[in-house]
Amino acid sequence: MVNSTSSHHLIDRKARPLVETALSDTRVVLVVGPRQAGKTTLARQFAGLDRPYVTLDDAGALSAARADPVGFVRGLDRAVIDEVQRVPELILAIKESVDRNVEPGRFLLTGSANLSTMPMVADSLAGRMATISLLPFAQSEIRSTPGRLLDRMFAGEELVAAENSPLGGELVALVLRGGYPEALRRTAASRRIAWLEDYVAQILDRDVRDIANIDQLDRLPRLLQVLAEHAGQLVNNTSFGAALGLSSVTAQKYVAILDRLFLIRTLAPWSSNRLSRLIKTPKLHFLDSGLLAALREDEEQALRQDRSRLGAVLESFVVSELLKLASWSERRVSLSHYRTKDQDEVDVVIEDRRGRIVGIEVKASATVRPQDFRGLRQLQEAVGDRFVRGLVLHDHDRVTPFGEKLQAAPLSVLWTM
Repeated sequence: MVNSTSSHHLIDRKARPLVETALSDTRVVLVVGPRQAGKTTLARQFAGLDRPYVTLDDAGALSAARADPVGFVRGLDRAVIDEVQRVPELILAIKESVDRNVEPGRFLLTGSANLSTMPMVADSLAGRMATISLLPFAQSEIRSTPGRLLDRMFAGEELVAAENSPLGGELVALVLRGGYPEALRRTAASRRIAWLEDYVAQILDRDVRDIANIDQLDRLPRLLQVLAEHAGQLVNNTSFGAALGLSSVTAQKYVAILDRLFLIRTLAPWSSNRLSRLIKTPKLHFLDSGLLAALREDEEQALRQDRSRLGAVLESFVVSELLKLASWSERRVSLSHYRTKDQDEVDVVIEDRRGRIVGIEVKASATVRPQDFRGLRQLQEAVGDRFVRGLVLHDHDRVTPFGEKLQAAPLSVLWTM
């Protein structure tokens, strides 16, 4: 459990039972996600006399682990090791240890960088490690609702709209708050924005150094602002680089680092042999809509009046909520985006292991028109029987049918089911 907006209210994390189960049958469990998402609070719940807690944010522990990784791990039979990305050399030492003693639940690790992209981790702990995502709070965690939208849609259940869906200004305020526990504790927007700015500054100053050698560290804050203005658009490393006087190759490297630190998330393009006019470029999103809005200096009053500006922040909010739902779903699903050279698109394509597909389009308006389903209809035609449902999520409180397997639905279905 994690404190939320008030000190009296505790929020259950959907990842907790996943960690518990993994520790019962797997030697190493890794909880990954951005800093300040609640990983330490969750990990500490599994620490105790038989599983001591060690954080590599502690200067003494950090220097000991760096000086002698093997000796550091040898002294631990079972342990919780927080922020393991700070000493990647520990991974090999942990591999040796769990190969000698194969009991499950020996190491619970947390990482604020996506360690699965590091070859050393992927190779060393293959078959020995379970990885669980912990992102900032989902709306279904904040509201204590099931958070089973993906499972229920793929099971063919009908959508249910909540009676009190947040609409208009209330929806804008919810999107601007984002999901970081510390940000949610600050009720004043100015205090929340100040925290988010400090948060970004710390990550760019400290965490980048842990995972990459970068010559021009001072360019990253400006790059993040450039990316914020391009949220919801196709990735264009040439354009991003030009804005900072960097080559496209360097810009691509820096964008990948920000992705590994869970600040941004790129959605891969959906592909099909049946459609030749598909765009093959990833699409850029931010993992937290509150952070994105702060970087864009988007204020609540302005977004209430400028729905086109709200669109990009709202789309990142939806992508983030879907990633959270996917992280604890019983189904293994992948998220991508669909766009043709004629600019027809589907913001998110969700595909399960059987190749079945749900398409989601996001609209900031209260009104939905038949042409808003154009991309979804193309996708439906392309995949045939594999098409489960197409949704246009928008600022409304009712579910409205728009054809076979096509519906307009309130954004609140992301957390009411």
